[in-house]
Amino acid sequence: MNVFRSLQAISRASGAGPVDWDAVGDAAREATPPGSIDLGEREVSGYRTDVRDARTNIRAIGEVTFDLPDRIEIQNRHHWIDANVSTFRRVMRPIESRSDAVFPDAARVLNTGTMTLMLSFLGKNVLGQYDPLLLADGDREHALYFVHPNIVRAAEELDVDGERFRRWIAFHEVAHAAEFGAAPWLSAHLESRMERGVDALTRGELDREAFEELDTTMTAVEGYAELVMDRAFDEEYTDLREKLEARRRGGGPIAQLMRRLLGLGIKRRQYERGKRFFEAVADERGVAGASAVWDSPATLPTSAELDRPERWLTRV
Repeated sequence: MNVFRSLQAISRASGAGPVDWDAVGDAAREATPPGSIDLGEREVSGYRTDVRDARTNIRAIGEVTFDLPDRIEIQNRHHWIDANVSTFRRVMRPIESRSDAVFPDAARVLNTGTMTLMLSFLGKNVLGQYDPLLLADGDREHALYFVHPNIVRAAEELDVDGERFRRWIAFHEVAHAAEFGAAPWLSAHLESRMERGVDALTRGELDREAFEELDTTMTAVEGYAELVMDRAFDEEYTDLREKLEARRRGGGPIAQLMRRLLGLGIKRRQYERGKRFFEAVADERGVAGASAVWDSPATLPTSAELDRPERWLTRV
C-alpha cells in the first residue's frame, strides 16, 4: 500500500475521456493492500464444497433450475478492483461519450480520484460478488467472486467461526446465481432500465420511472438472496445475521461518511426492504412460492407491493 504513488497516478490522469480508467486501477491498487490468497488445500476444498452445497440446497428449497457460472474465483483485493474497473468503465461509457467539461483536464483528475476512492473503499470491504456482466459486449459468461482477505478479516472482526461465515456468504452469492439462472430475462431487464436512465441523464433529464424500476428490481434481487442465504443454509446463522447487520450499519465516522457518499445506505435499505417482502411471502407460500418472482418481468413486485406483499400474493 502506497498512498503517495496512488496520488501520483491520479495526478497523472490523461486521455480524452472524463475518467482515466487505467489510472483508476493503478491508484486504487496502490491505495489498497491486496491481502493474501495463499490458501491451503483445506481452504480451497472448503470453498468448493460450500459453493456446491449452496447450489444443491438452493435448488431444492427454492425449486429453481440454475447452474453455477463457469468463472468462480477466489480473489485478493487487487483482483476485485481490476474486475470492477472493467465493470465501471463499461457501465459509464455512455455518459463519458457525451461529457463536455469546461476544464477537462482538471475534471479528469477529480473524476479519476473519486472513482479511485470508491473502488479502494469497496475493495477493502466487499466479501463476495455475483457479476452478471451487465452491458458487456457479446454473450459473456457471468462470474462469481470471493474476496478471501475480506472474508477472513470480517470473520475475525465479528468474532465468528471463519469456515461457517465463509459458507454463509457462499450461500448468498450462489443465491444470486440462482436468480439470474432462473430468470434468463433478468440481465436484459436491468440493462434496459440502466440504459434508459443513463440516456436521460446525458440529455440533462431524469427518468424517474426507469430508476424506480431499477431500484425495485435490485431490491428484489438483494432481498431474495437475503432470504435464501438463511433458509437454505444448513448451519446456525442467527449470530451471523445479527453481527452482519450491525456491520452494515456500523463503522467509524469515516466509514459511515464513505457509505453515505457511495450510496451504500440505499443498498442496505434494499437488503432490508427486500428481505421483509420475501420473508412475508415465504412464510405464506414457502421459498418455492417466493421464487415465482423470477417467472417473468410481470411477476416482479412493484414498488408498492414490496411494502404490501399481500398484494403481490393476490396478484401473482
